[in-house]
Amino acid sequence: MRLTDDTAFLKQVTKKEGVVGDSFPLNLPAVRRLETLHFHPNVTYIVGENGMGKSTLLEALAVGLGFNPEGGSMNFSFSNYDSHSNLHESIRIGRGAQRPRDGFFFRAETFYNVATHIEALDASSEPGPRVIDSYGGTSLHEQSHGESFFAAFMNRFGGKGLYILDEPEAALSPLRQLSMLSRIHDLVQDGSQFVISTHAPILMAYPNSRMIQLTSEGMSEVRIEETEHYVIMKQFFDDRERMLHHLFQS
Repeated sequence: MRLTDDTAFLKQVTKKEGVVGDSFPLNLPAVRRLETLHFHPNVTYIVGENGMGKSTLLEALAVGLGFNPEGGSMNFSFSNYDSHSNLHESIRIGRGAQRPRDGFFFRAETFYNVATHIEALDASSEPGPRVIDSYGGTSLHEQSHGESFFAAFMNRFGGKGLYILDEPEAALSPLRQLSMLSRIHDLVQDGSQFVISTHAPILMAYPNSRMIQLTSEGMSEVRIEETEHYVIMKQFFDDRERMLHHLFQS
């Protein structure tokens, strides 16, 4: 059953009063002007150009919820390079009364580290089932980048969960992105909630979602047709020759 505003796991995030600063990440426009960001009970997208703070905001949200900064489930605790910001200390997260049964923080740029940690856990002498069995049973390092991403989405995400995804399209073909949309739909129908940072118009297309665009002016709620990503892609495919002409002229 789909979550509603009343039953959502994650309600909102608010910057704490009196938090100001001239250095990263408090100097990011989206952070500086953040008041309260309300999340859709099913899918919320965080979009915008590089450097606007999408990953920083998702990282702070995930760390504030108890996830490992480099990704994984709640019980993952490892660090290959301690580079996350302290933004999580400056925000207040509004949760619902209901708690998720499952959860995962997916970061495309550090998923290799998650895969390595899984292999280390399975190589230890700890009793119990192999961790990799929850990801399809095949070593994530023995698959292509895209296959390992998709294995996590298809096998590890179990439903009734809270899933925070940072640029999950990084290694996915357009066809795989469509398949992922289908997977998101199945999990939403099973009572899951998603917060997704993405550059991919295909992944932005989930209906009845909320789209938050970060710009140098701050953040605002938009429709997919108003995002810079969609506009540029549409212009390119509607009049490719003209765009290439202007792009290549000396």
